[in-house]
Amino acid sequence: MTTGSPTPAYQTPARPPAQPRRSRLRTFLPLGLAAWLVLEIWLLTVVAGATSGLVVLLLLAAGFVLGAVVIKRAGRRAFRNLNEALQRGTASSDRGGNGLMMLGGLFLMIPGLASDVIGLLLLLPPVQKAVSGYGERKLRAAAATPGTLGDAFQQARIHRPDGKVVQGEVIRDEQ
Repeated sequence: MTTGSPTPAYQTPARPPAQPRRSRLRTFLPLGLAAWLVLEIWLLTVVAGATSGLVVLLLLAAGFVLGAVVIKRAGRRAFRNLNEALQRGTASSDRGGNGLMMLGGLFLMIPGLASDVIGLLLLLPPVQKAVSGYGERKLRAAAATPGTLGDAFQQARIHRPDGKVVQGEVIRDEQ
């Protein structure tokens, strides 16, 4: 039965639009977080079975309090170093030690035994030195490669001759 209007012919596109590839981080991060959660719960049940639930509760509370104290001390130290550097008029000489101390305190505050171990490790100066050296090397390598965040920001801004800036998105169709 027709209504009087012609039926449009179905046209198939030459090629469906390509879906952007999912990054490895977006693929494996949820899986890693789920595995971490299962590990933490398993460790808590093992310790609770070997001792008691009260011991596990005390361990979690002690980790939280210790983490809060570490974060507070590291924050004070970072503020004091920044204040001294501003008074001298020089750059701060701290090479990320306070940030790693704060990260260690944060790991201590997260409920779980594996995170407590990582937090305690981050409080050790040799581990801090190794982690900060590794982070610096990775950041330098990332900054040296083309296609950094600054390049992407520049590419996404189009300056018109009349001075207006048109925001856009750069999509590369690589075949």
